[in-house]
Amino acid sequence: MMTRPAAKPAPVAAPPVAAPRMQADATSAPDARYLAQVQGWYATHARDLPWRQAGVSPWSILVSEIMLQQTPVSRVLPAHAAWLSRWPEPARLAAASPADAVRQWDRLGYPRRAVRLHSSAVIITTRHGGQVPALVEELRSLPGVGSYTAAAVASFAFGQRHAVLDTNVRRVLARLVTGECMPRPAPTVAEVRLAESLLPPDGREAARWSVGLMELGALVCTATRPRCDECPLASQCAWLAMGRPPAVTRRAAAGYEGTDRQCRGRLLAVLRSAGGPVALNEVMAAWPDSAQRERSLAALIDDGLVTRCPDGSLALPGDESLA
Repeated sequence: MMTRPAAKPAPVAAPPVAAPRMQADATSAPDARYLAQVQGWYATHARDLPWRQAGVSPWSILVSEIMLQQTPVSRVLPAHAAWLSRWPEPARLAAASPADAVRQWDRLGYPRRAVRLHSSAVIITTRHGGQVPALVEELRSLPGVGSYTAAAVASFAFGQRHAVLDTNVRRVLARLVTGECMPRPAPTVAEVRLAESLLPPDGREAARWSVGLMELGALVCTATRPRCDECPLASQCAWLAMGRPPAVTRRAAAGYEGTDRQCRGRLLAVLRSAGGPVALNEVMAAWPDSAQRERSLAALIDDGLVTRCPDGSLALPGDESLA
């Protein structure tokens, strides 16, 4: 069970860069009770995270959002700090090699994100003057940036009015409004419209509302052990009023031991710890199952995480010249 942090004022920092804000639709009038309760709770219970600090750069927010994809905050915190210390702006990362990015990523998981973040830094540097773009359409064109990440960066970095639907926000709204224990695997059109209808008209206030819902889902309205007695929206929650009915179907947790994902991690670890290309047999010795090794190596090459050198050795992208 997650321990609730000590009460302290922690409002969302004002977006550091001015940008055009979307106009609210005339029908987009959020329930004032929801808004006041969530923002009041957030002001005294939110975690003090570096990407929420006043004056934080859009680059820091983009890096945090990429790292937070499928990785918990506790693991992202030191990785985010180390990344920003080494590459405080996109141009610095763009000047490095993809291999440097993969090594810095270390064991954060899903290392394709490191390669995509490097590619994004190159695009930001060459096409956007070294500045993270503000428009959702331009953000979506960056490698590894989907609809959620684009909306999150546009909202939190630039104060634009977008529905930011991460897993926590979706779970809170499903319980609060529709009475469902868990949202569907992917957002539906109706779910997006509901989230948009609850956004405050002002972009910066909408960002505070979104991050407040996000934090509420992370700390109180959790997936397995929700603490309804501590929730500021308990008196208005449809799911609680219905007696907290269970989810219709439960998603089985994906295993890790013995999987192709673990095999890929082992093979990649050999290259990450080396200073350059490694002989094929040395890399393949990291995993016992030959068929699984071949399949996993092929996947790593397809993902752009490993390259074959002319002499047959293997290397991280950008290390081929060292063969």
